[in-house]
Amino acid sequence: MASVPVELKGVVYFATESSVWTGGRAFYDPGASGRVFARAHLVSVEQFSDIAAQEMYRRPGAELDLSEVLSRGRAELGAGRYETLVSPGTMDGVPMLTFTAPWGVRDLSWNRPSASYLRVLSRGLLEAGAWDMPAIARYLAACPGAAGSWTAREVTDLVADLSADSADSAGSVMGGS
Repeated sequence: MASVPVELKGVVYFATESSVWTGGRAFYDPGASGRVFARAHLVSVEQFSDIAAQEMYRRPGAELDLSEVLSRGRAELGAGRYETLVSPGTMDGVPMLTFTAPWGVRDLSWNRPSASYLRVLSRGLLEAGAWDMPAIARYLAACPGAAGSWTAREVTDLVADLSADSADSAGSVMGGS
């Protein structure tokens, strides 16, 4: 599967409460002023439909009708989180698609994301290869919901701590003490 870094127009913000991550979830508001660091994965319609179904708490296996989002740039499949499809543009002639909430960044209270969630987001952006850790940390720490709750240094430390833990584990597995 191809995976490439992209920068999109809009804003990522953290809101609501994830019982899995125990903090704010990331949402995308393509209508807000700003830029978003993201990764684009080349997937089939079937794969996209399956991923979307999981995030929408729907039964996987049904292919989504993408005609509205492809013609209008947006399709609301429901009122819940991640039930709004958005097409922020194309890449090499292939439409980019994502899902988010039907509301925007200014429509509800923001919520601080958890350390584990920011760590996963940071690592994913770092693996994309377009941004270094200081840029990613500044970006995530400035997102509504994280801003004022996390500093760029703290976000950097989350990933550094994980790297140190991985190195310690690798040393133990490879014959360390």
